[in-house]
Amino acid sequence: MGDKGAMLQQAFGRVYSKFKLHFYQKVFEKFQDREATLTTVETFCMEIINAMNEPTVNEFAKVANLSSPNAAYKVNHLMKKGYVEKVQSKEDKREYHLKVTEKYLHYYNISAGYMNGVISKLQDRLSTEDMETMIRILKMMDEEIMKEVPI
Repeated sequence: MGDKGAMLQQAFGRVYSKFKLHFYQKVFEKFQDREATLTTVETFCMEIINAMNEPTVNEFAKVANLSSPNAAYKVNHLMKKGYVEKVQSKEDKREYHLKVTEKYLHYYNISAGYMNGVISKLQDRLSTEDMETMIRILKMMDEEIMKEVPI
């Protein structure tokens, strides 16, 4: 990896870490006065379900690398806590999809709100041409380079 590659890796790594750290700071801030309602593993499960946009339990199990019974067990706990619900498929009535609830969306908005603020600040600073370049690069990462991640 050349100097430019190392610089890109370092810059991207710092931005990625800042997004994660901001999310963790806000989550812990919310839990100062009360006990956490989601365990760490449940939080990761919810992140996966949310990112997959209404997967079936089997689709979730495959991406999370869990057995079907283990995934069903985790989903049932998340349903009991009110973070996810099962919605019957309109195409195949035998199939159910996992849908995040408003309760989770309130929790998730911690990171989404920060990301939206960062994007807004970028829009204020970047030229239209630079924004188009950034969009093109992010789409390339999403659609071509990171194809193995199934969302």
